[in-house]
Amino acid sequence: MSTNEFNSTPITPELVKEHGLNEEEYKLVLDIMGREPNINELGIFSVMWSEHCSYKSSKKWLKTLPTKADWVIQGPGENAGVIDIGDGQAAIFKMESHNHPSFIEPYQGAATGVGGIMRDVFTMGARPIANLNALRFGEPEHPKTRHLLSGVVEGIGGYGNCMGVPTIGGETNFHASYNGNILVNAMTVGLADVDNIFYSAAAGIGNPVVYVGSKTGRDGIHGATMASAEFDDDSDEKRPTVQVGDPFTEKLLLEACLELMATDMIVAIQDMGAAGLTSSSFEMASKGGVGVELWLDKVPMREEGMTPYELMLSESQERMLMVLKPGCEDAAKAIFDKWELDFAVIGKLTDTKRMTLMWHGEVAGDLPIDPLAEASPEYDRPWEETPKQDRIDPASLSGKISHVDALKTLMASSDLASRRWIWEQYDHLVMGNTIVRPGGDAGVVRVSGTNKGIAATTDCTPRYVMADPVEGGKQAVAEAYRNLCATGAKPLAITDNMNFGNPERPRIMGQFVGACQGIAQACITLDFPVVSGNVSLYNETNGVGIMPTPAIGGVGVISDLGHHATIAIKRDDSALIMLGAATGELGQSLYLKTIEGREEGAPPPVDLDAEKRAGTLVRELIELGLIRTCHDIADGGLLVAVSEMCLAGNIGADLHLPESGSEVAWLFGEDQGRYVIATRDPDKVLNAANSSNVAAAIIGQAGGDAISIDGKNKIGLAELRDLNEGWMQSFMADAT
Repeated sequence: MSTNEFNSTPITPELVKEHGLNEEEYKLVLDIMGREPNINELGIFSVMWSEHCSYKSSKKWLKTLPTKADWVIQGPGENAGVIDIGDGQAAIFKMESHNHPSFIEPYQGAATGVGGIMRDVFTMGARPIANLNALRFGEPEHPKTRHLLSGVVEGIGGYGNCMGVPTIGGETNFHASYNGNILVNAMTVGLADVDNIFYSAAAGIGNPVVYVGSKTGRDGIHGATMASAEFDDDSDEKRPTVQVGDPFTEKLLLEACLELMATDMIVAIQDMGAAGLTSSSFEMASKGGVGVELWLDKVPMREEGMTPYELMLSESQERMLMVLKPGCEDAAKAIFDKWELDFAVIGKLTDTKRMTLMWHGEVAGDLPIDPLAEASPEYDRPWEETPKQDRIDPASLSGKISHVDALKTLMASSDLASRRWIWEQYDHLVMGNTIVRPGGDAGVVRVSGTNKGIAATTDCTPRYVMADPVEGGKQAVAEAYRNLCATGAKPLAITDNMNFGNPERPRIMGQFVGACQGIAQACITLDFPVVSGNVSLYNETNGVGIMPTPAIGGVGVISDLGHHATIAIKRDDSALIMLGAATGELGQSLYLKTIEGREEGAPPPVDLDAEKRAGTLVRELIELGLIRTCHDIADGGLLVAVSEMCLAGNIGADLHLPESGSEVAWLFGEDQGRYVIATRDPDKVLNAANSSNVAAAIIGQAGGDAISIDGKNKIGLAELRDLNEGWMQSFMADAT
């Protein structure tokens, strides 16, 4: 292909539209270039200015999130966030979405989502030590749900298990709003030394630009653009835009990169993720304030006849771009040769601040870096505040079912049924450091060779966000905070994955704005900053959007694993104590949805100061050895939380109803900021709670092999376990 051929494709309005650029954006392209772009340059603008890569609808509001703390080493803007966990060590973590690809091709979409997020972490010099995920599927009755769930779980397990990284936690929800657009959010936590963290800013004029990993193919071309648009009835036609992953190659890439990182050869390094070679090269050059000359004919290719357009836009997996110190090429190549990976010098840094694309000695593209990378559109889209709903009055309930029958129905529902079928397909024990397995409040892994633990969780309650985005955003952060505290971990930072519909609709944009406002309030009060994240918009099909789902990934540290807690009741002579005030909030509750058939009402309000007091108290009780059993009260309310504790420990409990107030609201209300703990020293716990200004009350006693309320209305644990674990086993028995 000659220079003339690069310019032979006419850049028509239709072609510009196919590349996802509107008229105003294309005018800006012309202003930046000073001429009409060729097809290669148009493709680069297309992916770099896609919603997926540029955050053009969300940047304004993301800037309002708190990102700093004394323990934050690197906040948003790099491949992943970095926090100091003491002893010269850092935790590096991030969560990202692979929603659109996973709906089109569930196995590869989910697998490459896991592979991509792990690369984000080990690109910075960290060895991945834990994976988590947050999954949302359509209603169980939808004809695609079984197929999608089966493929996604198989993809997550297939990639993570092959990499030898344990999957220690996550969440899976079902709702009709995800029928046409599932959510697959993957999170990885890695461990590095604080003095050996790698960044992406290119430096050193003349330094070599090096490509390592797999060869480049045609898979994933326009993946970033596809992820920035709504679906329609032809979503299957987008299958070629889905990347194909190879976890065995990624394992080799991980080990080769970490071996190279143990030397002093790397100046900068960047994962080739969304937009592939385009995004990685532009980001590195822009951050470093340098130019780049790329020799595209030197890129390792696995398909015949590939063009510069395809090479720049391909999203083939398991690839990295590096800038090395001069003269290190041969030594670095020897490492990658040993691991049987491609290694090629494909360019050099220049002082032009331009991206020059060469193809067999001819210029295939020439673009200014900073205007393209930094001056992408930033929209202040119109938004509407979500109307407030009224609090649900317990007197409006039908009262048509007994408390125990309600518990049985809830525990056997798709919302609360055990996810064991899912997490048993993941290797959660590989590496030998898993302390708390999936199924609890948060997963916990040991920092190898120490008695220190890292706890991690993913949380969001989309029905709360739908009803009140501000309170729902606060609640997502608060629940992550609670789940970490319940293990004994000090919460340190979050990563967020903001999944929403079409931001061009003011109602949807208002949900995003409100969620950001709630997240910011919670992060500030709880000293729980945002250090990384991802935005996934246009999660709609034929104009029908998902429930707003700002998933939160939280990370905390347990200083001494000799003092940590799990949800399992461990002794049958323990008192059960509820920490936090019970106000009987039934709005948007699972009881209201499942038993009453109503999805309505104001969600439970979040008192952030009370959350902080209760969380601090719980951690202190665990550190003092007063409690080893703790569970936060969330979906389903108090009776569900106690039932989960009983099933985990195979020990029953008897709850004592309060003397006044609505029994249903007390048992099934989803009031926030609450925990149930089991202890043999109730007086000490109650005194500590009183000193900490945290509401506390003895609510029952552990013991026996059944759950009962005031000694009656019993259900045996064996029957409840069958109901709770049977739903998904039965549902997935027909998966194809």
